[in-house]
Amino acid sequence: MSLGTAGWYPLSVAVIYSTGKMLKIWNMKKKAQDDANADAAAGIKKKKVTAAQLRVQKDLSELELPRTMKTTFKDPDDVLNFELTIEPDEGMYKGGQFNFTFAISQEFPHQAPKVLCKEKIYHPNIDLSGNVCLNILREDWKPVLNIQAVVVGLQFLFLEPNASDPLNKEAAEDLRSNREGFKRNVRQAMGGGAVGREAFDRVYKTRD
Repeated sequence: MSLGTAGWYPLSVAVIYSTGKMLKIWNMKKKAQDDANADAAAGIKKKKVTAAQLRVQKDLSELELPRTMKTTFKDPDDVLNFELTIEPDEGMYKGGQFNFTFAISQEFPHQAPKVLCKEKIYHPNIDLSGNVCLNILREDWKPVLNIQAVVVGLQFLFLEPNASDPLNKEAAEDLRSNREGFKRNVRQAMGGGAVGREAFDRVYKTRD
């Protein structure tokens, strides 16, 4: 049978087309169900990707790190927990290797990442427990900020320690009153020595 009015098909053709389309959709649904059943039988559970995970994945894909920094993931499937290593090549902390843990909650980006320094270091903006005094990790955090902003902030702390907003008040006073003495104490602490009564971790980068 030939086509009639332009744009119109015979009823039999329309039925065949509609039936074929329905079969295709049914086959797709069946395949998806079969795949899900196979995963269940194998004990595989596919987790739903959350909004926080999607945002972190985006931030990480856009992350621009200099050669003095790198990220490490203990679990490649867990983007919400990772480490950042900073190896300053200038400033008072040159030659050191500093590792920070990032713990990101499901509230991200409405809640700032939790960042801790793994090593015990002598720094006015990092206390002896590894807590970091960085304004964007506290009151100045906004959802428009990203992981890149935090990385840049941490990098800046090693280039320009800030004595006006300290967590380690003794180190801050040392920096304010005797900058050269502070530099000596930083080098002493980085070598695993003590400053006053407090001993610090050795953080000098191991030569390859």
